[in-house]
Amino acid sequence: MVQDTEKQANDPSSPRHSLEKVDEIEDETPPVVLDKAAERRLVWKFDLRILPTLAVMYLFNTLDKTNLGNAKTAGLEKSLGMEGTNQYSLVLSIFFIPYVLTAPFLAILGKKYGPNRVLPAMMVVFGTCTMCVAAAENFAGLMTIRWFLGMAESAFFPLVIYYQTTFYRRMELARRLAIFYAGQSIASAFGGLLAFGVFRIKSDVLESWRFLPLIEGAGTVLFSIFAYFYLPRNAATAHFLNDDEKILAEARMLLDSSASEDDDGVFNLRDAAVIFQHPTTWAILVIEICLGVPLQAVQLFLPQIIGRLGYDAVKTNLYTVAPNVSGAVMLLILGFASDLTKNRWVFIALGFMFTFVGMVIYAGIDVEEKLNVAYFASFMMTWGTSAPSVILDVWYNNNTPHPSRRLLLTSVAVPLANLMGIVASNIFREQDAPKYIPALATTAAFGGLGFVCTVLLGLWMAWDNKRRDSKEGIRRTVGGVGAVATERLREGPGAPEFRWFL
Repeated sequence: MVQDTEKQANDPSSPRHSLEKVDEIEDETPPVVLDKAAERRLVWKFDLRILPTLAVMYLFNTLDKTNLGNAKTAGLEKSLGMEGTNQYSLVLSIFFIPYVLTAPFLAILGKKYGPNRVLPAMMVVFGTCTMCVAAAENFAGLMTIRWFLGMAESAFFPLVIYYQTTFYRRMELARRLAIFYAGQSIASAFGGLLAFGVFRIKSDVLESWRFLPLIEGAGTVLFSIFAYFYLPRNAATAHFLNDDEKILAEARMLLDSSASEDDDGVFNLRDAAVIFQHPTTWAILVIEICLGVPLQAVQLFLPQIIGRLGYDAVKTNLYTVAPNVSGAVMLLILGFASDLTKNRWVFIALGFMFTFVGMVIYAGIDVEEKLNVAYFASFMMTWGTSAPSVILDVWYNNNTPHPSRRLLLTSVAVPLANLMGIVASNIFREQDAPKYIPALATTAAFGGLGFVCTVLLGLWMAWDNKRRDSKEGIRRTVGGVGAVATERLREGPGAPEFRWFL
């Protein structure tokens, strides 16, 4: 496919004839050429079409997954007759079991039928499950709904990541995923604001907390219909691109991705599973575990953490808005900085440090005496959970040129991080309220370990790149980007030209 691209670039009748030469390195391979101006126009079209839609979809996904924390502050447990200290934790934990078990299978379906079809279909299901929460009568009913909600949401984030890798080059991906993922922080902020308004509803028909899942679930289903008809399957079939733009989009993927050559829906599990033979894969999974505990702790328990400041239920939900908005802003700052500096691990480590410091401060001070300091610590918690998740996912996707292996690793790594919600759900125990010192200390420990593991892996990759340069006798550009098209790097570290994207 790269040879065809090069022939077309030398053909005067080809739309690629005017493409200018970029990214040369000292290599025997003829350089692949791209028209920078045309490429910018193409990426802008993708940004306008794909990113806002995915961001709104993820906003609804997060609302539907995390609204129990808001509902809990308004009497959910009392309404459903939930007793003891463990039932609420079980309701949260049960979500993550099917979330992990079904994610790889739904991801494979997404590759076969297209993420643009499977993602909206998943939205219909988890939106319906969310509406069913409003009708829950008891603990058993809520447990059942949460099980099916976990199944329906399991592959959503992995599929979105895979979907974006079929449109964007590696050095474009972090800031795009950051914009998308900001939907989660905005959702958490909007969820608190929405709860603030909804909980003021007075009705003889429904308790106020029941309106929250009803409204959020209905919005999810309605938007899924729009997304189904609006999103393209890939650049080759996108009706909003002309023929020249489709050719350019394919050339971009062959230069700095490998999705185009393997984007026919075929998924070979045995071939994809080779990714687990690489030691770096297991290092990434350890970092995902370290990330998952603070990420889920903040997502699920920020209202309870803020509640320690002494506000009532309505104000507690309102005071979750600002930390979550600041988390979205920090996510965008670090995501853009990561792309501009062509570095991932430094910003992942920085995020872990924010988490560690925020949790330690909140656990170690007298909250009532130092109210402002404690509230600022809650901001640091959101800074340290949003950004590392996105940039970590981009990091291992950047270093996995093979599309099926990339999809499989993502569909395991992302649910694994979410599985840590079981840990988070069970360390925030009612008997430790309102200080939750054991939970905060545990979360800080995971953040500190994540920082150490990220730094060690990043430094090892930098060392290995130098070793590969010395062995091959050539200094290649970061991540192998340049004249070496990533279709030549399908085997990842097994390819002599491969370099780690730091």
